[in-house]
Amino acid sequence: MKSILLVVLALVFTMTTATFAADAAYRHVVFFKFKDSATPEQVQGLEKDFIELAKKIDTVKAFEWGTNVSPEGLNDGFTHCFFVTFADKAGLEVYLPHAAHQEFVSKLKPQLDKVCVLACRGR
Repeated sequence: MKSILLVVLALVFTMTTATFAADAAYRHVVFFKFKDSATPEQVQGLEKDFIELAKKIDTVKAFEWGTNVSPEGLNDGFTHCFFVTFADKAGLEVYLPHAAHQEFVSKLKPQLDKVCVLACRGR
């Protein structure tokens, strides 16, 4: 009886975990390394533009950002990190081709040395 209970509990846990993973939010994680020629004013303008972008697209559920403060020295020159959260994959799929996002990317690209973009589903 005890082993049947353990099996049932394991199945419930597995199904619950799978449900949470399937329903988990999607995060669009972006790291920027700006060109040395980018002025502080240009970088600040792009920071503000990204903040405004997050407000323009309804599928964005949360937005966070910051600059690197790690003492480890492993940032490979990346200075900025942005987290854009969506309720699901469909929200990210609306965001990526959205005209406001494309307009921001076209302003951003001339100032970027490197970019790293990850999309992940929460667990």
